[in-house]
Amino acid sequence: MATTPSRNKYADFEELRTQAIALRRDGLSRRQIRDRIHVDNNDLLNRLLDGEQVPEWTKRPHPKDDLRERARELRLEGMTYDEIQVELGCSKSSISLWVRDLPKPDRGTPSERARLAGQKRWEHENAVREAERARTKQAARDEIGTLTDRELFLLGVGLYWSEGTKDKPYARRETVAFINSDPGMIRVYLAWLALLSIASERIQYRVMIHELADVSAAERYWADLAGVEVSALARTTLKKHNPKTVRKNVGDDYRGCLVVRVAKGAQLYQRIEGWWAGIIANYPGVLG
Repeated sequence: MATTPSRNKYADFEELRTQAIALRRDGLSRRQIRDRIHVDNNDLLNRLLDGEQVPEWTKRPHPKDDLRERARELRLEGMTYDEIQVELGCSKSSISLWVRDLPKPDRGTPSERARLAGQKRWEHENAVREAERARTKQAARDEIGTLTDRELFLLGVGLYWSEGTKDKPYARRETVAFINSDPGMIRVYLAWLALLSIASERIQYRVMIHELADVSAAERYWADLAGVEVSALARTTLKKHNPKTVRKNVGDDYRGCLVVRVAKGAQLYQRIEGWWAGIIANYPGVLG
């Protein structure tokens, strides 16, 4: 009786591999391929799928993928493992695994390495300090809350007495003029004038700025802040340039100062001086 020849194991493997590759290229996952061709051995399944791309949909996002990509960027920028660890806060073993295929950076001389390491440490410390400063400022800001009219009134009196023009025995000038470069302070001062019901027709504006600055841009900025047209500003006062000095008031954020003057303000000035005297006289302990 003739016997059926046994199948060639190599032929069986190639047939399975052909099926596995076809299923993989159709976008099936390992589990789906395993169930289709009934291969439960992981080693055999790995061999059948060797060299085939994994479908994108089967790739699970890894929580450290962003860190890995950033670590590789920093390594390509020339950072050492220690520097990357300071920057990202992850372990050096993870960093080594992520960047081991990348070329080693040129570390330079010992003094250069020390300088760069110190610079990175300082940048890290500075970032931590800046974050702490921001938290402190925000917490203090939240403590203020909404100002009452009386609080704004008292704040405005103090603001004017510290920054506004004042009458002197040797120079009688009972005028109300306030000058400042801080836009926030200008806004508070204008809100104070509104609280005092000072008519807008009595308020005059003038820009004071260095002649080498962008005068037109400054005039537009202060006019917008005050809510008036540029044409409503008085003639700008220009500070002459001294070639022997080095200007520090440079940059896009330099806009000079805004002078806010109240016309016919003698009586208002007298009231401001009286209000300030009242604050001094009525707060316990001010005079010792």
